[in-house]
Parts: sequence; structure tokens; C-alpha cells
Amino acid sequence: MNKILNKILVLLILLGGFFILDAREISVSKNGIVKTIKQALQLAENGDVIIIHEGYYAEGNIIVDKSVTLKGVNFPIIDGKGSGEVFTINSDFTSLYGLTIKNAGVSFIAENAAIRLNEVTGCKIIGNRFYNNFFSVYLSKSSNSIIKDNFIKSSGQRETNSGNGIHLWYCKDISIENNYIFGHRDGIYLEFVENAEIKKNYSKNNLRYGLHFMFSDRCVYTSNKFENNGAGVAVMYSKNVEMISNLFYNNWGPASFGILLKDITDSKIEHNRFVKNTSAIYIEGCNRISIKKNNFENNGWAIKLMANSSDNIFRENNFISNSFDLSTNSRSNFNTFEGNYWSEYSGYDLNKDGVGDVPHHPVRLFSIIVEQQQASLILLNSLFIKTLDIAESVIPSLTPEMLIDTKPMMKVLK
Repeated sequence: MNKILNKILVLLILLGGFFILDAREISVSKNGIVKTIKQALQLAENGDVIIIHEGYYAEGNIIVDKSVTLKGVNFPIIDGKGSGEVFTINSDFTSLYGLTIKNAGVSFIAENAAIRLNEVTGCKIIGNRFYNNFFSVYLSKSSNSIIKDNFIKSSGQRETNSGNGIHLWYCKDISIENNYIFGHRDGIYLEFVENAEIKKNYSKNNLRYGLHFMFSDRCVYTSNKFENNGAGVAVMYSKNVEMISNLFYNNWGPASFGILLKDITDSKIEHNRFVKNTSAIYIEGCNRISIKKNNFENNGWAIKLMANSSDNIFRENNFISNSFDLSTNSRSNFNTFEGNYWSEYSGYDLNKDGVGDVPHHPVRLFSIIVEQQQASLILLNSLFIKTLDIAESVIPSLTPEMLIDTKPMMKVLK
């Protein structure tokens, strides 16, 4: 019975329906009776609301051990001054709204954060601004919490002295929504996380990955935009992951990807757009992934498929104007390609049913040559290379003969 009541309580909080009788408001301002946030926390009881008025507050590490709401008026500045953590939240059902939090200290020993949620549940971090923090929002062993509508910006120059924008470790049932994340090491990082929902975030110009998660099962990320991140997005050692309706744009560089997939199983990649990435999707050691109804446009490589991946299904995707639609390091094929549109397809449709009458071989001979000798890319559009590709498609010798789309579509799929 107690477990059921606790779940109902958490649900009410996440829906904004949590009320405590006799809750008070405590006002903090430089000209008021209560002049510091720490003083207000000493006076507060569970359920109280602390109103922090516009101003500048530098109070060192502010530890919150009570279930309170801290609400800013006109975005008061809480400054860590480059030393240690700013807010450490040790209490369940704590909320922070409308604050400007900056300068959590860089440390190679402690992972200092602007806000750390430490083994808590039912918390909300909504509508705040973060500037120049080592880590901005850090959740450790926490659950049933919301990180939403925050502006998160840092100016890291090197991965070694930069933390992550939103960092989750051993968490479950977390919602990360509509945050702007710029200039951290990883925009969003998850490790040992279950049932996270990541949606409508914009992760741009981060030093390594816009999104990076490992050992995190049953997570969903939808309608996010990942742009110009150092290495794109990485999803590793996880299962039952859904990647739906995201935009992967301009993640360009010698080791950049739209998505790097490693050891992923039983997952979905559907309705996404991959535009101008070095490699739209790199797939290694992955099984039983549905890659369906995505657009691959103007990428270097649309798909890099390693030989240790099998039982993946590529269906109803559009491959448009990529330098290479598909490359692989195997002569065999253990995956299914069917009903995709390939702008490079030169077949015909005599019965006018919209499906090409001859199969399409998406792996070019030149892609194999480039994998072995990258300098040969200078010949990409030469007549000699085009002649080689035509000859290879007629009589395959180095490309996988059975890696074909049996039903190539004649028109772009809507």
C-alpha cells in the first residue's frame, strides 16, 4: 500500500498537483529582511516557496535539504565564482525556476555542477539560465524528475576541462524537454539510465557529442535537433531505444556522425532527417534495429554498416545526393534493404507500379577503394570512377553481391 501511495504522490507532483497546507512564501532580496538564499533555507519548512528577487547572490555551495520551491524574479544571478558547486539538492520534490546560475568550478576531481540532484525524486528544474558552468545540471541516482525549458551555455575549449550540459548517472524516469544546450563537452549525457524521455531539445556546438548515452535501456528521444557537434551523437551498449523525428544536421569532421551506434539491439530509428553529416549513421555490432522512413540528404556517407551487424531492416528511406549511400567491410549481407528510394538508382519501371524492375546495388566499388585509400576521394566525380562503378554493378567482384534493395522505389517517398 505504501508503494502505491508513493507512486500517486510522485505523479501528482509531476502534474503540478502537489499541495501542502500552510505553505509559506519567503522573500529574498538585497534590501529585504532576508538577504541570502542560505538564510531563507534555514527559515524554510517543507513545502515553502522561496522567492528570490532580482540581484546578485554569491553564497558558495547552497545545500538544499528541504522540499521547497526556489523561484526567481527577473532571473537573479547566483554566482559560484569558479569554485565548487552552486546548488546541491538532497531533498525530494524540490523545484528551481527562473534563476541565472553561473561559474560552477572546473575540477579534475569533483564533477561540480550548477545544480546537482543527489539521490532524489520528484524534482523540477524549469526555465533557468546556465552560463559558464563545468557541469550545468547533474542528476545522480535520481528519478521521476523534469529538466525543461532551460538555456544552457558554456564556452569550453577542450574536452578535458569541460563538463556536460545535462548529465544523468544511474537515473530512471527522467524527462528532458525543450532545453537549448551549447558549448559543453556533451550536450546531454546518460549512463545507466532507464525510461528517459528526451524531446524537443536543441544541442549545438558541443565539443564532443550533442547526445551521448551508454548502458541506458528503454529510452526515447524525439523531435530534437543536433547541429554542428564535434562528433555528432553516440548511442552505445543499450537496448530498446527509440530515435524518432530528430534532425541531425551539419555534424561534419573527420570523426563526426549523425549517429554512432555501437552494440544496440531491438531499437527504432524512424522519421529522422540526416543532412550534411560526415557519416549519417555508423552501425557496429547492432542487431534487430528498424531503420525506417528516414531522409538521408547530402551526407558524405549515408550508412556505414559493419560486418558484425545483422537482422537490421532498412525500409522506406530516402537516400538523396549522398557521396556514398552505403559502405560496408563485408562481402556478405545479413540485413534487409527493401522499398527505399535511391537517387543514384538508374533502373527502369516498365509496368509503372512505382517499383524498379531490377534490384539496386547501393555499395559502390569506389566506396571500398576510399576506405582503403582516403586520398582517392579527389577522384570522386571523375569519369574513370563512374566507369568502374558501372562495371562493378554489372559484374560484382569486390562489392557484396547479395546486398541489394530488391524493391527500389522510383520516386521520393513522402
